[in-house]
Amino acid sequence: MIKPLKYFLLLMISFCSITTFAQRQMEKLGRGMVAVKQGADSVFVSWRILGTEPDDIAFNLYRKTGSGSPKKLNPTPLTKGTNFTDVGVNTSADNSYFVKPVIKNHEQEASRAFVLAAKTPIQQYLTIPLRTPPGYSPNDASVGDLDGDGEYEIILHQTGRGRDNSSNGLTDPPIFQAYKLDGTFLWEINLGKNIREGAHYTQFMVYDLDGDGIAEFACKTADGTIDGKGKVIGDSTKDYRNKNGKILDGPEFFTIFSGKTGEALATTDYIPARGDISGWGGSGGNGKTDNTGNRVDRFNACIAYLDGIHPSVVMCRGYYGRTVLAAWDWRGGKLTSRWVFDTKNGKNPYSGMGNHNLSVADVDGDGKDEIIYGSMCVDDNGKGLYTTGLRHGDALHVSDLDPERPGLEVFGIHEIEEGTKGPGAALYDAKTGVILWHGSDDEDVGRGVADNIDNTRMGAQMWWSGSNGLFDIKGNRIGEQPRSTNFLIYWDGDLSRELLDGNHIDKYNGGRLLTANGAVSNNGTKSTPALSADIFGDWREELILRAYDNQSLRIYTTTIPTDYRNYTLMHDPQYRLSIAWQNDGYNQPPHTGFYFGYGMKKAPKPNIILVEPRK
Repeated sequence: MIKPLKYFLLLMISFCSITTFAQRQMEKLGRGMVAVKQGADSVFVSWRILGTEPDDIAFNLYRKTGSGSPKKLNPTPLTKGTNFTDVGVNTSADNSYFVKPVIKNHEQEASRAFVLAAKTPIQQYLTIPLRTPPGYSPNDASVGDLDGDGEYEIILHQTGRGRDNSSNGLTDPPIFQAYKLDGTFLWEINLGKNIREGAHYTQFMVYDLDGDGIAEFACKTADGTIDGKGKVIGDSTKDYRNKNGKILDGPEFFTIFSGKTGEALATTDYIPARGDISGWGGSGGNGKTDNTGNRVDRFNACIAYLDGIHPSVVMCRGYYGRTVLAAWDWRGGKLTSRWVFDTKNGKNPYSGMGNHNLSVADVDGDGKDEIIYGSMCVDDNGKGLYTTGLRHGDALHVSDLDPERPGLEVFGIHEIEEGTKGPGAALYDAKTGVILWHGSDDEDVGRGVADNIDNTRMGAQMWWSGSNGLFDIKGNRIGEQPRSTNFLIYWDGDLSRELLDGNHIDKYNGGRLLTANGAVSNNGTKSTPALSADIFGDWREELILRAYDNQSLRIYTTTIPTDYRNYTLMHDPQYRLSIAWQNDGYNQPPHTGFYFGYGMKKAPKPNIILVEPRK
């Protein structure tokens, strides 16, 4: 018989051996109510569930027309999808919609209302008027709660004349603007002439970095950057542009800005500095010297929970040869360096393994994030976790792509230079880097996508330029290749994902679901949106495009009913971080940290704590 004290000690040892993770700090969101006029007397309404709410939460939906009293629209509490089609509506008057959660048969406090203004046209989007500077056009966007009201604001990169790193010529200064969803202009930051404009130069991060409930804005800056209060960073008289329009001299900074005002809160030297201009690898990472500024000015950035609780911002440089990732913490008004990962030279096995993009995920299940940097992975402690040796690529997808297999998987495509060998597309284990299968061997592949798009099959499907078919997670050809190889979006009523390309959304093996007439995508043939994310409404994603005249943004939202319910994707940590890095380099669609698609199990509850905004 075990004595009581010994039993107690054994119990305590057993308890302590169980791995427990602290909760991640994440933004406290409101209901994200949205109402879209569908017909003369029909309105589609949608709202969000939070990741911390009980599974059996129900809702009562109310409409208030004009100055009348609110009317409950559902006879019994709504327990399925968090959307509702309201018919018989007097749309010649203002209609405001709000919900009251019902928990254990008790109605809770009402949400903030969404007002559908009188005589709103029948359209599937919200319009945000812009202050676009002459000669500029709206490009990548991100979202964050900039004022602590529980709803997102938009931070927009306005681009003028830009240049790729491989091209000579002057560019216009990158400009960033912040707007509320009702179109209210908040602030503008001008990065100045000493920051070059182009897809590889300015990666901007929007996130609540210090846990005060209000997001910050962070990016690389230089002499002459003007913050949202009109204050100049550094020396505005300096001009480091050479005869080719490249900026290969002068100081480089990293700045944290206030999301509320655009004010520069802290500025420090950018890590890493340029150092030897020719020390960052040649074309395709083949080790040839490049001293024109083509390889030294290749940047990536992301947000990661490196301690499992607080978010850190990671600023990166290089991927064809030398590669450096620098993690920063913004806490209590102080900016501190957390760690620096540096491959240093081409002999390091991690050199030349980067992409034009990255992803962030907890690949080893320890509650802390890793950075998947193309063909390599950097652990939460700033040490190399593994490298696949597959080198550079243009597209990357990380999720639980194979729900029958433990852990996460990574699908990517790779550039294969003339005279070299290797897979053009490959799937590998996100924890170990072990390659599971590969295709298009010794072929240079430019684009590739992975997710569940076939609503008759479980698991992700994959396809890429030149794949000549759609492949299942085991590498078997199962169908024809989709017409587009760009972006993805959750849009219709099932759990599978749809194809987003340019200004239209299509169903695989189905028809067109949306054509956004009068709106256009960005970044040339890559045809990427300003942003695609679960910004408001239920778990499905919104699509942000610029209007054809560049004077407004349009936020498209689905009006297709669904009985499926899920908490907002923004409360899945991996998905939320995907939205933060979506603007990075060659934009990629976001992914959840669990399998989401046909045949999925109930989404796991996120281990998060919601941060109350500080007054």
